[in-house]
Amino acid sequence: MKLYTKTGDQGQTSLVGGRVDKNHVRVEAYGTIDEANSVIGWAMTLLQDERFRDIYQELQRIQHELFDCGGDLAIVGEKMPYKVKPDMVAFLEERIDVYIQQAPPLERFILPGGSPQAAALHMARTVTRRAERYVVALMKQQQTNEVVLQYMNRLSDYLFAVARVVNARLQVKDVEYERSAIVFRDKNEKEGELE
Repeated sequence: MKLYTKTGDQGQTSLVGGRVDKNHVRVEAYGTIDEANSVIGWAMTLLQDERFRDIYQELQRIQHELFDCGGDLAIVGEKMPYKVKPDMVAFLEERIDVYIQQAPPLERFILPGGSPQAAALHMARTVTRRAERYVVALMKQQQTNEVVLQYMNRLSDYLFAVARVVNARLQVKDVEYERSAIVFRDKNEKEGELE
């Protein structure tokens, strides 16, 4: 099998149901998801310590699910079942709830970083946010699996929570943004305050 096909030499690529320009918003969306997947893979190389076994296994699952996201976005006008389902979003929410309890309380914005492992996860988070923006742009133009948008939104939250837990397990303190007001409060503390 050859790795090159030469079919994209004119600036177009094949999707399920047609061809589009390589700078089409649909290609930008699933291409940026692929980029996020690559950054997650890099982060995983830094998380092979036994202390992070749970996180490593979850990230491996997420890598497969990101391929599902990209596959769903590559479907144009075809009647095919989507792979990304609400239970995948629910899994991320469950894990976020667990990890929030494992990190120190959060009141202010924090700077991405701390440990190299957390910095890599923050990088994955920001690429995931960019992918999410492309998915929003795509949804304004064409039909696609709306659950992918929910998944990308939760994934960025998950990566934030995990980055903080990694720092906590390494006993590395998150660096608070020095001009940040208190912006995160417990809902029971003061209703109506900015969270």
